[in-house]
Amino acid sequence: MPLNSDDVMHKLTDWSPRPRPDRVALAGSYCRLEPLDPSRHGGELFDASMAPGAESRFRYLSDSPQDRAGFDGWLARAAASEDPLFYGVIDASSGRCEGRQSFMRITPEHGVLEVGHILWGPAVARTRVATEALFLFARHAFDELGYRRLEWKCDARNDPSMRAARRFGFTYEGTFRQHMVVKGRNRDTAWFAILDADWPRLRRSFERWLSPDNFDQLGRQKARLADFMKPQ
Repeated sequence: MPLNSDDVMHKLTDWSPRPRPDRVALAGSYCRLEPLDPSRHGGELFDASMAPGAESRFRYLSDSPQDRAGFDGWLARAAASEDPLFYGVIDASSGRCEGRQSFMRITPEHGVLEVGHILWGPAVARTRVATEALFLFARHAFDELGYRRLEWKCDARNDPSMRAARRFGFTYEGTFRQHMVVKGRNRDTAWFAILDADWPRLRRSFERWLSPDNFDQLGRQKARLADFMKPQ
């Protein structure tokens, strides 16, 4: 049977499944992402995770604040996991592990993966370190692994995460009602994504924002990322 026009429009040429993310470090100017290692990252990540404000930091995560013994159990499981694949977020200025994030729901046959389990501690949250940590994941997914789609999902009540997704250039695609039960509560899940067609424009915006010229001597931004996201 011949292909109709709709089939032709949606047919992919030279497509093949993508490689899975490997346990490799990703380096930037302000941070370095390292595959999570209990011996190297455990103490510093515990301190960053349990710093004042931990209850708010964990409110919408699947795990919860724990004592050191409980944290070490979680850390061992997370470091051994292939999906989610966890990384420690290393602040280049201090050399300390100040957060974590993961690739998850990795689907090589469709070229789709998600960034999730994000916890950026108070030393790096809302700084260029956190923005670069997200940028390094996106660059690795699109430019190095050749994925077609990077997803961001969060509880629809989590306004800070919703704002962050939009700031980073993710497009809101809808809310899945009664999608999950998390910590005994219903979760409606907001879905966001960046596509490979979006990435060249977004990459340029991130690179311009992350340029040292965009920060003063105290590390304060001169122009917002949103300013660089505007159509030229």
